[in-house]
Amino acid sequence: MIRDTQGFEVFIGKLRDFVRTRLVPNEARVAAADEVPVDVVSDMAANGLFGYSIPEAYGGAGMTTEELVLAAMELSQCSVAFRARVGTNTGIGSEALVAEGSEAQKRRYLPDMASGKLTGCFALTEPEAGSDATALRTTAVRDGDHYVLNGTKCFITNAPIAGLFTVMARTAPDNPGASGVSAFLVERETPGLSTGKPYSKMGQAGSPVSEVHFDNCRVPAANLIGGEEGKGFRTAMKVLNKQRIHLAALCIGPAIRMLDDAIAHTASRKQFGQPVGAFQLVQALVADCQTEIHAARALVLETARKRDDGKDVTMEASICKYFASEMCGRVADRCVQMLGGYGFISDNSIERFYRDVRLFRLYEGTSQIHQINIAKRTFSAAGHDLTA
Repeated sequence: MIRDTQGFEVFIGKLRDFVRTRLVPNEARVAAADEVPVDVVSDMAANGLFGYSIPEAYGGAGMTTEELVLAAMELSQCSVAFRARVGTNTGIGSEALVAEGSEAQKRRYLPDMASGKLTGCFALTEPEAGSDATALRTTAVRDGDHYVLNGTKCFITNAPIAGLFTVMARTAPDNPGASGVSAFLVERETPGLSTGKPYSKMGQAGSPVSEVHFDNCRVPAANLIGGEEGKGFRTAMKVLNKQRIHLAALCIGPAIRMLDDAIAHTASRKQFGQPVGAFQLVQALVADCQTEIHAARALVLETARKRDDGKDVTMEASICKYFASEMCGRVADRCVQMLGGYGFISDNSIERFYRDVRLFRLYEGTSQIHQINIAKRTFSAAGHDLTA
């Protein structure tokens, strides 16, 4: 749902211009420094990029799902590091607070997240709890007016720079299932919280990711999201459902950019006396890329609109994430092929994207987990219980 069509078109035009004139020219700078420079972050904050999905009452744009995915498709047509820098605030880093937080919690944290003053992150994954999110071992034991957290999280985007951590921890040690998990808001300055050294990664330079450690970390009971134990896993699933649609949109932008760059190259580079793009086998690669990009865009927009209408899109969210992330990987491979040897040279935009987008098929649920989820829900919708 787009609330104001004319106004949103103006917004998208300004965002498109900002991406092309401010962010794209800084891609090499980000890759070299392995960080998004402070001056660029300030400009992103000034343009409201941190507050897209945060309600207007707390200083954000309060975007609908459809508006959010359309904005994501534009923002992600530049280095992945830029959208990752704001992505935890516009997605998983704030969504649990928006969905389940108390009014006091929202008023304390959301305005600073919307302005970019405070960076959030979502700490769910652990060394032994990835695809099986209910297997987490981080514990939270009630001690008077506090909870004491112990455990380790891994692969947490923006953890090295985050000021607020949404943490999933087990409050019922005798309950190994989802109902024993609760969600907490933990500030960086809390004694007992520390973050590890940023990982050295295959791609996504400029997007810091690390472990998060809790060593007798005392968190005020008032920071239990929603004020009730045992709802953390449900909160996580709410967050991930919307985020999977959002991430699917974030897979489409890089695919559009890579295809644009590949077309520009093949239209100008000549072999055998004609542009490389004139060869039918190259045109077939272009057609396959364009078709899959359009299919992913239509799928994501349809699902976003259904979510805005209040419909259950759990399976559709998985389909979006699975298809769009795999599509982006295929487009990246074809575009490298279209550039030939140039596609393998470092600092080429397509070479960088080729490495950056590989992660899309792993986080927010691997492709294989989504295949299982989609299949199970398909059988269930047809009235078949595979557990019998």
